[in-house]
Amino acid sequence: MRPLVPDDLLSLEAYARSRAEFRQRAIAHKRNRTVHVGPHLTLLFEDRLTVQYQVQEMLRIERIFEPQGIAEELAAYNPLIPDGHNWKATLLIEFPDEAERRRRLIEWRGIEHHFRLLVDALPPVTAIADEDLERSNEAKTAAVHFLRFELDAPMRAALRAGAPVAFSVEHADCRERVLLTPEQRTALLADLAD
Repeated sequence: MRPLVPDDLLSLEAYARSRAEFRQRAIAHKRNRTVHVGPHLTLLFEDRLTVQYQVQEMLRIERIFEPQGIAEELAAYNPLIPDGHNWKATLLIEFPDEAERRRRLIEWRGIEHHFRLLVDALPPVTAIADEDLERSNEAKTAAVHFLRFELDAPMRAALRAGAPVAFSVEHADCRERVLLTPEQRTALLADLAD
């Protein structure tokens, strides 16, 4: 997928007029791009539309209309768009209870480095986490991370041929595994090049 450029974005005024419809479309689009890996871990798989929505919202909230500010937002968000050979996801660690969330973020230090993509019997792929900046430290992990899963040619071919797809977490204090639904699989396959 090609990165977003300023001409792909709506002006603040145009976005204000179409925001409700654009938001509804983005939410519907995200539905099959959202993968719950157990009850507290969510992967939101990004693509050009999800990133455009994020950029439009940031421009709106921050009232950014100057070319330099727009360029900075695009530089920050464009790396989340997959390039045809990978899947990119925002990882959310979610606990409604704040005390439990704080405790788990300590216990789950480094969990972002323990996500695996499993395609049929092929070797698993470990996610590359937080390439832009480190979000964990020696004391705890963050509640939000950015993950990249690189898919080689045999893996992409297996996926196109219908191979099952799963994601797992293999952390000492958290082990989960989820098989993608057919709808999720179809949505993510659209991100891959031949």
